[in-house]
Amino acid sequence: MTKTDMVANPPDYRNDTVLPLPLEVRADAWAVDAACSGNPGPMEYRCIDLATGAQVFHFGPLHGTNNIGEFLAIVHALALMDKMGIRNKVIYSDSYNAILWVKKKQCKTKLERNAKTAELFNILARAETWLRGHTIEVPIVKWETSKWGEIPADFGRK
Repeated sequence: MTKTDMVANPPDYRNDTVLPLPLEVRADAWAVDAACSGNPGPMEYRCIDLATGAQVFHFGPLHGTNNIGEFLAIVHALALMDKMGIRNKVIYSDSYNAILWVKKKQCKTKLERNAKTAELFNILARAETWLRGHTIEVPIVKWETSKWGEIPADFGRK
């Protein structure tokens, strides 16, 4: 399917979403993404419900890196799904590093700890503690940007 085929909103071949999603992408899912102005710099992340197109949450900006934002976005989505009792959705992320960090339950950032990053490191510690205390039941799937285009949670700043 080409990007031209995905222009209809909602697409006539899908009745499970208002977004132009490829057929391989599950609509009963959330997509997460982060953006950072500079690296490090002001970082933010968000989550979009692929069935409705609605923003589920947004966090930031806070001084950090894009990879940290991607990691925190996944953990935030997992924690919210856990709190809401959601077990039947998928989380899509376009960050291989963040998915790996979540699986290892540790953010492997090289960001310097200082007064500017202290709040972020507190949030990272909470996220890692949450991961270590929970079994991840929701699949985390790599968003294939080269095949599917930008992830719907993208901030569009490239």
